[in-house]
Amino acid sequence: MDSDNRENLQDQVKDNPTSTEEEPMTEEKLSEQRQIRRDKLAELREAGRDPFKHETWDVTAHSKDIKDNFVAMEDQEVSMAGRIMTKRIMGKAAFFDLQDKQGRIQCYVKRDEIGEEDYKWFKTYDIGDIVGIKGKVFKTRTEEISIHVEELVLLSKSLQVLPDKWSGLVDQDIRYRQRYVDLIVNPEVRETFYKRARIVKAIKSVLEDDYGFLEVDTPILTTIAGGANARPFATHHNTLDLDMKLRISNELFLKRLIVGGLDRVYEMGKMFRNEGMDRNHNPEFTSMECYMAYGNMESVMDITEQVVYKAAMAVNGTPIITYQGKEFDVTPPWRRLNMADAVKEITGVDFDKITSDDDARKAAIGQGMDPEEVAGWTRGKIIAEMFETYCEDVPGYLDGPVFVVGHPVEISPLAKRDPEDPRITRRFEAYINGWEVANAFSELNDPIDQYERFVEQQRQLDTGEDDEAHPMDMDFVNALEVGLPPTGGLGIGIDRIIMLITDAPSIRDIILFPTLKPRKEND
Repeated sequence: MDSDNRENLQDQVKDNPTSTEEEPMTEEKLSEQRQIRRDKLAELREAGRDPFKHETWDVTAHSKDIKDNFVAMEDQEVSMAGRIMTKRIMGKAAFFDLQDKQGRIQCYVKRDEIGEEDYKWFKTYDIGDIVGIKGKVFKTRTEEISIHVEELVLLSKSLQVLPDKWSGLVDQDIRYRQRYVDLIVNPEVRETFYKRARIVKAIKSVLEDDYGFLEVDTPILTTIAGGANARPFATHHNTLDLDMKLRISNELFLKRLIVGGLDRVYEMGKMFRNEGMDRNHNPEFTSMECYMAYGNMESVMDITEQVVYKAAMAVNGTPIITYQGKEFDVTPPWRRLNMADAVKEITGVDFDKITSDDDARKAAIGQGMDPEEVAGWTRGKIIAEMFETYCEDVPGYLDGPVFVVGHPVEISPLAKRDPEDPRITRRFEAYINGWEVANAFSELNDPIDQYERFVEQQRQLDTGEDDEAHPMDMDFVNALEVGLPPTGGLGIGIDRIIMLITDAPSIRDIILFPTLKPRKEND
């Protein structure tokens, strides 16, 4: 573009229109507008301009890249594609905002430059229509980086009406059900999912590049839903006439691979638990589990710290996580807190002085726990239940980051016993903002001990004492008999880490398609 033409163009576009003059949409008007769009589509097809026939468009540039590199790209010819998000017709010229995957950029169109016929049709295009453009990069006198359009093609007609500029898309239920619209009209939502991708990439980089783990895939459909204490989803394989379950954890498969000699393996993927739903729980969620031969609980503590620290740095450039107004410094090392010590600190009950199950039950009842419920509980079970009941919900107590250690054997069927106190295990849970974000063990590799714990867990499952108890898995016991080396194992709730780093108030805000109850037709 020569300097004279640039000056003339800058005079014409010295104002920066950014919106179409519209009125808020009523239901009646929405129905009317949808019909108008279908009528426009029919007219396009009658004129031989069916927008759904165009198969491809060569995209050579994107909005943010152009803005970030304007000095190098000024006057360059670019080819772009995206949605019309605002539009303003001014006689023989028009402005519109094109939205692509990186954001928006202003476009300037003149009838005399794209042709009278194409301009006539352009004036009928709607907000949400997808177009391809070719033109040159320039800047207006008001310093608005723009595209001077020389070719414009309708690539896809939008037959729905996007939310208007007044109300936007703020209804949470609609946002989750129509995530495709949410992503179009709410740029901060798009940014959240770009951040999610960067967090996942950072975590994988720590595991693979810093610690030498191998990424693997293990079964999602299983006959035994093991590796955790949770209620599974049940299904049926017709050909095999076999009842199956969706995995609640991939732990036991990954440990089989350690037995096989792979030494360091991890998998990040979907787990499924048929349990309650709230702002921190979705029945389908993303977990990362890794297993480190010749490692232990301390080994995977280090990995936990590095995964969270480097993920926060990759996205926010700081180890300070700001979540809903609270700040958490995830710089290693993190504090450790013994579970029994926590119970003593909050309730005053000192389990160092309580050695029998009967005395433990009396102490629990003295704290207000239901006598009938605690009747069959052991000392270790009571410590765990008192921690969950009285410590986890104390505001700020587990803000952390903190590693809670000293878990009783009764609630840790896959963890190695502590050599100094066989009543507890070499296990930790990591907490940030009072949420459990990681669970890890020095893995139990004694096949006889493992078998006996499975027997007790299966008894609780069979009697209905605990419908989330771990089922017997004889093949896993057999794998331990082949020989599992000393191993450190870790599971991290990826969705919760992403919630914290992106400051998302609900797990549904960081899952593209969260689980929702289907709407009835008249809802």
